[in-house]
Amino acid sequence: MTTASLDRTDVESWSLSAAMKDGSAAEHDEAETSLFVSELLAGRVNEAGYVAYLTRLRTVYATLENVGRALAEDPLVAQVYDPALERVAALDEDLAFWAPDGAPELESEAAAEYASAIAASAVWGGLFVAHHYTRYLGDLSGGQAIGALLDRNFGLGGKGVAFYAFPEIGKTKPYKDEYRRHLDALGEGLNADERDRIVAEVKKAFTLNHALFAELGRDLESYRREA
Repeated sequence: MTTASLDRTDVESWSLSAAMKDGSAAEHDEAETSLFVSELLAGRVNEAGYVAYLTRLRTVYATLENVGRALAEDPLVAQVYDPALERVAALDEDLAFWAPDGAPELESEAAAEYASAIAASAVWGGLFVAHHYTRYLGDLSGGQAIGALLDRNFGLGGKGVAFYAFPEIGKTKPYKDEYRRHLDALGEGLNADERDRIVAEVKKAFTLNHALFAELGRDLESYRREA
């Protein structure tokens, strides 16, 4: 069931975390089922393809974390902000593993557009929270499966997958549950229009993520991993 099948009164009675999840379900599914992701999970993307993915992610996370630090004391952002979630250092560690001679220079329109949208979200803490939720809750959910599959498919022995490890937060499920409780507390102080703005920004974030995967997918033939 999605928000399109509910009337406004029903949606307004939801917790914010539920509204964010259900309201963006279609966009989330589209991003998650993109061709590049499917091939990556199947072990058919080579090292160059994965480096191209990590490099794009670094562009996105560098902006996300810079804006997060700048807004850390914003009353809305403060509900979810946690430096333990930051990924740039882990991305740099993984890039050093996968591209020890340095990652190639990359121009990515999709990554730049995504980063620009995150930067623009600084105008209101609620919009930034939408991007924070989309990235980090995804990393703590489906991202864990991606890390495990990469480890297995490439026989990494735990190396090169620092991006998916969150040693400072403990078990992921309790952390995610607490994160959602903070979202719901945040939502209690918002009016209907503000909640709608946040849900719309989550949808936008997943759409931008899908565009990033689609961009990678256009070069998929050069990223094919030999059997």
